[in-house]
Amino acid sequence: MTRRGFSLRWLELQLLIIPAAVSLIGLLTISLARLGSTRWSWGDLTVSLVFIVAMFATSFWLTLLKVQGDQILLPIVVMLACLGLLLSQRLGPTLREGGVWASLSQRQLVYLIVGLVLLWLTVGLVRHFVWLKRLKYTWAVLASFLTFFTMAFGTDLGSGARLWLELGPITVQPGEVVKVLLVFFLAGYLDDYRELITSSYRVGPFSLPPLPYLIPLVGMWGIAVLAVVLQNDLGNALLLFGIFLVMLYVASGRLLYVMGGLAAFAAAFVVALRLVPRVAQRVEIWLDPWSDPTGIGMQPVQADLAFAHGHILGTGWGFGFPQAIPVVATDYAFAALGEELGSLGTVAVIGLYLALVMRGLLVASRIRNSYVRLLSVGLVSVFGLQTLIILAGTVRLLPLTGITLPFISAGGSSLITNFLLVGLLIRASEFSRG
Repeated sequence: MTRRGFSLRWLELQLLIIPAAVSLIGLLTISLARLGSTRWSWGDLTVSLVFIVAMFATSFWLTLLKVQGDQILLPIVVMLACLGLLLSQRLGPTLREGGVWASLSQRQLVYLIVGLVLLWLTVGLVRHFVWLKRLKYTWAVLASFLTFFTMAFGTDLGSGARLWLELGPITVQPGEVVKVLLVFFLAGYLDDYRELITSSYRVGPFSLPPLPYLIPLVGMWGIAVLAVVLQNDLGNALLLFGIFLVMLYVASGRLLYVMGGLAAFAAAFVVALRLVPRVAQRVEIWLDPWSDPTGIGMQPVQADLAFAHGHILGTGWGFGFPQAIPVVATDYAFAALGEELGSLGTVAVIGLYLALVMRGLLVASRIRNSYVRLLSVGLVSVFGLQTLIILAGTVRLLPLTGITLPFISAGGSSLITNFLLVGLLIRASEFSRG
């Protein structure tokens, strides 16, 4: 990692102009559509103006720190966050938190700024990754503790799962932190035991993997996933499972591990289908939501109608009916975008996520340090897998799992944690070969 002279991150600054323009035009369009007139004031653009100042301040902060990392990641992420902010403004309900009434967009803006501040702190404090690797078992213990603590003392906010902890006037979702801690542990453990994990020994005619070195990995993953399943949080269970398989494959290069993991997941799914009523209900809704279109099937039915209403070009910001979808701001944010931005708009959103994942993988492929490279792959897999799972659930390619769409869905824990991951990726990109 090298240090060069002080210089502005010009490519990043130029790319940030796009989300700045989109936020202004989008918010103005929503305001005009809501008021039904052509009159507007600068007060109508307050949310976008604060957002623009925050994102350009982030770029200048990276310049002050002389960060020589990737200049593409931040603009992509900010563009996705911009869409999430506009969607929050579009949905527009008021929420009561801590005795204070605030619009959904104002709350989302606060979370976004907190996330950007965390990104600032991450980039400023994490200059070397050695200590993250040394504390790998600490991360494992902390992840297990958070999972079981939430299972014992968590709060159910109506989803049927105890996923939140109440901290005074706010609620947090520890599962968002657990996935990051799992990546920290897996990256450190797999880097230390890479050669042993990729080796094998023969028992007669059979070639077996080094089971003693795989047991801690499987044990750590099993504890996290088991507890999450007991919490009825199947979305995070699937996400943790996917992260585990991706990182194990990248570290070992052995397809056998992936095939074995998929077989184990299939067996576990069959068992859960028979023993866990919530899993059976999710599958039933997925296969035939029209069997109860005004009850448990209302969400997927209304989402399908929203996509159909949007056609190719969409209804335009402020001219759809996304509020007809229950919990649209979190579980079905993509359906709301599909209605008002149309098929072309949803393809563009998917393109942004693909660009984020591909850019992250490109950054990881250029990193010389094996631990940082493996850590970067894990962080990118969080974005990629989480996006894939929730998008597939929204368009009914998979049963809906109830996790958030990164940077777009309303939710403080998810948004803040995702900006932490981006800060780590930007710092990791400084280990690039050039």
